Amino acid sequence: MKTISTPHFKSSSRARSSFGVAALAALGLVSCLNSLVRAEAPFDADIKNNSLAVSPDEHLAAVSYSDEKRVIVYDLQTGQPIKTLVGYVTPRNIVFAPDGKRFFVSDSSLGTVNVVDAASFETVARYPIGFGVFGTVLTTDGKTLYANDEAASTVTAVNTADGSAKVVIPGFAQPRQGIRLGPDGKEAFVTNFLGDKITVVDLATHQITGEITGFKALRAISISKDGQTLYAGNSGANEVAVVDLAKREIVDRIPVGKDPYGAALTPDGRFVYSGNKADNSLSVIDTVTRKVVGTIMGFQEPRQAIVFTRDGGTAYVLNKDLSIAVVDTTTRQIVKTLTPGINPAR
Repeated sequence: MKTISTPHFKSSSRARSSFGVAALAALGLVSCLNSLVRAEAPFDADIKNNSLAVSPDEHLAAVSYSDEKRVIVYDLQTGQPIKTLVGYVTPRNIVFAPDGKRFFVSDSSLGTVNVVDAASFETVARYPIGFGVFGTVLTTDGKTLYANDEAASTVTAVNTADGSAKVVIPGFAQPRQGIRLGPDGKEAFVTNFLGDKITVVDLATHQITGEITGFKALRAISISKDGQTLYAGNSGANEVAVVDLAKREIVDRIPVGKDPYGAALTPDGRFVYSGNKADNSLSVIDTVTRKVVGTIMGFQEPRQAIVFTRDGGTAYVLNKDLSIAVVDTTTRQIVKTLTPGINPAR
């Protein structure tokens, strides 16, 4: 396992200690690095979020909840947990590489994005982004990872081939989990906790080109395949906001359940699933009529972590206890629940 040193990362007062971590790693003082990491207190422990990522071949699912100091890997074919990854403090986001050989786990307290081999489940590299690292997204070719840093109010573009920082983009306002790329890969859309806004970034120039405002407790976002529409969980208003991306403004507001965190588009773009944390439910929104056409009950604080199979026939929804509810999207029923067990193999 290697730690990539990126000392040119810009940082806030909270994040400056990550520079020291990177410097120690560069000097090869691994034991000192480990001591520093273990000593870190949780970063913004009052901020709760979860994450679920499914491998491209749909065989594995990796899940986390920020209150749990672990990541659990499920075999989706057997429905069993097969690995528990420990050593985390507040894991925030998980994404698989397009080839499925690795996945990336951000931890805001460690200040790193850990790179995990999807076959051995060993951590093979760590990218020291800075304390407060939160949401992440990969380009379609897997060559660049963009990482939000809530503490520094920046987004860092990382070269996944060697872990070097391509650029650190300033100008955000506490960006958390929400970051999505447009379908053409030309723009990034970043949610900001302060100001409840979405910042638009030109990825060719890495410059901020605009903002979308009018949200209330903005949560997860999804973008249609044609790049024309963005859907946003608006938990403070119990609605999903519909954004016209050409106009960069909210054009509709769809009432859903209580405290909606999720806003996940089905692969065909026909429906949006809203994870309603306070209702323990999912609202199913028809994207043509912009109306709720169904409600699915039986979850435990569903948030942003909603992932569909490629054919759209199944939705995986993460519960607070790190179990996964398996939903038949045709019948709109939970057909089974995958449970983490007492002690999955380590």
